[in-house]
Amino acid sequence: MKSKILLLIVLAASLLTSCNTQKDIPYMIGAQQLPQEVLQSAAKASDPVVMPGDMLQINVISRNAEAVKPFNKIDYVAKLGGNTGINNNNGENSMYYYLVDANGNIEYPYLGTLHIGGMSKSAVENHIASLIYPRYLTERPGVEVRFQNFRVYILGEVKSPGEIKATNGRLNLLEAIAMAGDLTIHGRRDNVMIVRTNSDGSRSIQTVNMNDKNMIVSPSFNLQQNDIIYVEPNSSKARSSWNVPPALSLGLSSVGTLISIATFIITLTK
Repeated sequence: MKSKILLLIVLAASLLTSCNTQKDIPYMIGAQQLPQEVLQSAAKASDPVVMPGDMLQINVISRNAEAVKPFNKIDYVAKLGGNTGINNNNGENSMYYYLVDANGNIEYPYLGTLHIGGMSKSAVENHIASLIYPRYLTERPGVEVRFQNFRVYILGEVKSPGEIKATNGRLNLLEAIAMAGDLTIHGRRDNVMIVRTNSDGSRSIQTVNMNDKNMIVSPSFNLQQNDIIYVEPNSSKARSSWNVPPALSLGLSSVGTLISIATFIITLTK
């Protein structure tokens, strides 16, 4: 009897501790087996799309630096003698950036109101260049757009949940998870959720199986600004956080007491 009880305890412990098998832990299992043509056809990092609330730095470049000064906000503001002294978190003056309003518009020196909401980074660059040349300049200038507030948010079963910023305006899922300190051992890797806000304000939800080797060629691999990544706990973590109801706890305690008494009696009668 006593040996049977011990066996039951061992079996129960084994069930509880074997929930996370080794195959559930690694990322991109078998990725090295992906054909080269599949990797080459993988979705490339797309340009981020401009959305309301974005903060943009826009620089117009030309061999004739004086000719493009009116189209660079920092030079335009300096000419007007303006200086608000309002700095962002990097210590830079935020008045030199363009804040996209709720309608997707920015106010641009000399060009007036520009509707750029929903446009990609490269589309905005081409649009501004086409408005400047040939109307104001004799040669087409270069235009560079940089997102000053490209960020995603990660929460759930990661070591360092919170906000993640990308200074280059691009970020993929593996980079974001690495910057969050990786998933914990309790994180469910086969159902990572990405909540995305689209340029029209609507939201979409995508899921990624990080165990799957095809994850790196998935369209969801490349993130967009303001994406929210959620890593849910696996079944092992859920069980460990389960609270036993008081009535059931009392019942289990009583059963344990009865088993102890029965074991003691059997030992004495041997």
